[in-house]
Amino acid sequence: MINRVEITDKAAEIVARLRAQHGALMFHQSGGCCDGSAPMCYPVGDFRTGPQDVLLGSIAGCEFYIGAAQFEYWRHTQLIIDVVPGRGSGFSVEAPEGVRFLTRSRVFTDDEVAALEAAGPPVHAA
Repeated sequence: MINRVEITDKAAEIVARLRAQHGALMFHQSGGCCDGSAPMCYPVGDFRTGPQDVLLGSIAGCEFYIGAAQFEYWRHTQLIIDVVPGRGSGFSVEAPEGVRFLTRSRVFTDDEVAALEAAGPPVHAA
């Protein structure tokens, strides 16, 4: 199975620490401006997803959603969630930790694209 989203070990360690503080978490990446284009991490229930959001998968035990317009732009790439020093958005739970989540990507191979297409489109949030 090809994952549309992955997480680095370093970022997964931060998620584990944040989950111990905040409980269950989820990620969302929109196509907004400024910090809105970065992956944002929220306690489950603090961010509402809707039918315009695509569930890409799960990373470090957290569901990862992306806005439908962004998905169309990134559909041929695997998103890799990493963490770097710096201050991210005040809305994302890692902000007080002195780090911010960052999306890296790699283009899927032709074989991976074919397998993903055969599996059908990812589901949209309700």
